[in-house]
Amino acid sequence: MFGNQDRLTNYDPWKFRKKIRVVIWLVFLAFFILTARLWYLQVVKGDNLRQRSENNRIRIQEIKPLRGLIMDTHGDILVDNQSSFDISIIPEAAKNIEDVMSKLAGLCDWGPDAIFYDNASFKSGKPFVPVRISRNIGRDKLATVETNSMDLPGVVVDVVPVREYIYGEMMAHILGYVGEISASELNRDAYSGYRLDDIVGKYGIEKYLDEYLKGERGGEQTEVDAVGRRLNVLGKIKSVPGHNVILNIDADLQKICWDAFQEKAGTAIVMDPRTGCVMAMVNRPSFDPNLFNRGISGENWKKLTTNPLCPLQNKAVSGQYPPGSTYKLVVAAAALEEGLVTEDTQIFCDGTYRMGDRTFRCWKKGGHGTVDLHRAIVESCDVYFYHLGEMLGVDKLAEYAAGFGFGYTTGVALPGEKKGLVPTKEWKLKKYGEPWQRGETTSLSIGQGFSLVTPLQLLRAYCSIANGGILYRPRLIKGIETVDRQTVRGFPPEKERSIPVSGKNVDILKHGLWGAVNEPHGTGWALKRKEMDVCGKTGTAQVISMPEDGEDQKGDVPYRFRDHALFVCFVPYKDPEIAVLVIVEHGGHGGSVSAPIARRIVDGYFNLERKEQKM
Repeated sequence: MFGNQDRLTNYDPWKFRKKIRVVIWLVFLAFFILTARLWYLQVVKGDNLRQRSENNRIRIQEIKPLRGLIMDTHGDILVDNQSSFDISIIPEAAKNIEDVMSKLAGLCDWGPDAIFYDNASFKSGKPFVPVRISRNIGRDKLATVETNSMDLPGVVVDVVPVREYIYGEMMAHILGYVGEISASELNRDAYSGYRLDDIVGKYGIEKYLDEYLKGERGGEQTEVDAVGRRLNVLGKIKSVPGHNVILNIDADLQKICWDAFQEKAGTAIVMDPRTGCVMAMVNRPSFDPNLFNRGISGENWKKLTTNPLCPLQNKAVSGQYPPGSTYKLVVAAAALEEGLVTEDTQIFCDGTYRMGDRTFRCWKKGGHGTVDLHRAIVESCDVYFYHLGEMLGVDKLAEYAAGFGFGYTTGVALPGEKKGLVPTKEWKLKKYGEPWQRGETTSLSIGQGFSLVTPLQLLRAYCSIANGGILYRPRLIKGIETVDRQTVRGFPPEKERSIPVSGKNVDILKHGLWGAVNEPHGTGWALKRKEMDVCGKTGTAQVISMPEDGEDQKGDVPYRFRDHALFVCFVPYKDPEIAVLVIVEHGGHGGSVSAPIARRIVDGYFNLERKEQKM
């Protein structure tokens, strides 16, 4: 007892205070470190951590709008929407992305090509923003993913609307297709307000009217649990569907044109000459626009782009062809208006036309004999028009060609329309550095040489003859409406101007076209109907110059060098309802190849009309 007391009596209190002080400083230092850490987490990293915490609980998902429907003139749906299912991964929620990918591929029995992603997408993006890894998985795979969602952390399924082109190839060049917006498009002013992954029109009406069809996106804010299951909807902004587009296209008439062409390459167009409405527009060969819905494969794209018959080209508006003998109506109109000939002016045709040391031949070996203007149109006498071309000259021909709408775009509601070519002396000197030659005017007077027209330009020119002299802007679109059928925009007939031809001379041309189908020796005899109501003109456009020996060499000439076959007509004679153009690429003679196709289209149109009257 005394020993313990001695130890206490002898203990130095200063040493005790030093230990207490050390303990106090250690406690203070611990509190300082804790306070500093709390300050760092709450002040410096507070916003970031708060966002991470909220994102662990709340998910914001974009709701893509439904694109507007596209319908034909009767209200039948041509382009609809259907649901597609995409798989995405939220990087932060997935933790081990490679492991999740492996499980997903195994569950769905996917090969390496079924999933597309790159590490850069995950590293550069926001950790809580879903990254798409597979498109259009199908309902069976959807069920598999949903059933195994507990084993697939971070995997989410998005319901995405995709386009359904009901008529496939038959309407492809009119309707076009859609696709994801590209980086180059995002940089253009026309696409301001668009985002990466937005679906935009790439071709046809889909592209031309994208601003009306696209709609407005919405969004949904949902509360989820630790494994990503939806618990509650916290907020929602509904998407707004795009406007519906009604076309002047008649789906039944389009099918008639499609079937009439069979497997030939070329284009057919049907217009109402009284208003400029485009009622049908067919291109062959074509493509299936549904291939582009969720990204076309490299193999399919290669097939389309390497096909020498150019299935992706809308030949009706961007194909450029020599007009052949269909151009003779322009030459006749110019000669009549300039007072160089009358309908009774006669010229002798012995089958040749000599200019210096060169001889130009008529298509009919031996010639047509003495013919006036009417017979020259009916029998398509080349020699007669050689003379008219010589009298007019190239620049005067160019003036009237422009008056008929050649050499500039028609303004149809489709992207990619070409202007064709109306040659002049100045044009050739500028283009080739050479003066114009007289023989080139001779070729031009029968639609050969440098002259190029688009099928739509040519049909519109003939519509102006049918309706008495008015050039209408071709109209594909009938109207734009909201989903509840309220009119947003209408497209009434638009008169561009009148052709530079008097009413009397228009009647002379029109009567000549009637004779070409209905009178003996007319080149358009294949379209003659018992009603004798068709007016039309054949044309044969050379692809390359061939020896003029008067023989048909079609069987000896490679397909790509054979002549194009043209036919243009309107029906009926007195008050035309429709005008039809048919061009068969490398088909040969217009009268024997294109005219029968036009006949099937004309007959089909009037059969449809009779059916509608009975209903």
